[in-house]
Amino acid sequence: MKGLWTPAWIARHVLALAAVTVSLALGWWQFSRASGGNSLSWGYTFEWPVFAGFFAFLWWREVQLARHPEKAAAKPDEEPERLPGGPVTVGRPVRVAVRAPQAEDDAELAAYNDYLTWLADNPGARPVDYPGHSTPTK
Repeated sequence: MKGLWTPAWIARHVLALAAVTVSLALGWWQFSRASGGNSLSWGYTFEWPVFAGFFAFLWWREVQLARHPEKAAAKPDEEPERLPGGPVTVGRPVRVAVRAPQAEDDAELAAYNDYLTWLADNPGARPVDYPGHSTPTK
């Protein structure tokens, strides 16, 4: 229990007490404003005590973790410790892009790929300049 009365813990206790006190005081102030006719303050009247409860819960949780560190550290579901120079693992599956198998002997696809290659090689050319361009017959 001595560990909870170090200067750092005393500062945490004071900070938690101040946060709870200020939140409750702001809730009371909002209640007085809401009672005076400010309808928007009714929401804050109930919000500030929730904040006070949250601060109290956080303080309680930190005290419990400090008093019982073995409970917080003993989690069987955790990953093993990673050593420097060890393999890097990812916690979720990694999807690797795989090329789809090309259809064999697809003349139309081959002609289109040739056309796209020619356009990439000749950036200033127009589609009608393509050597394999066939003019429509009338």
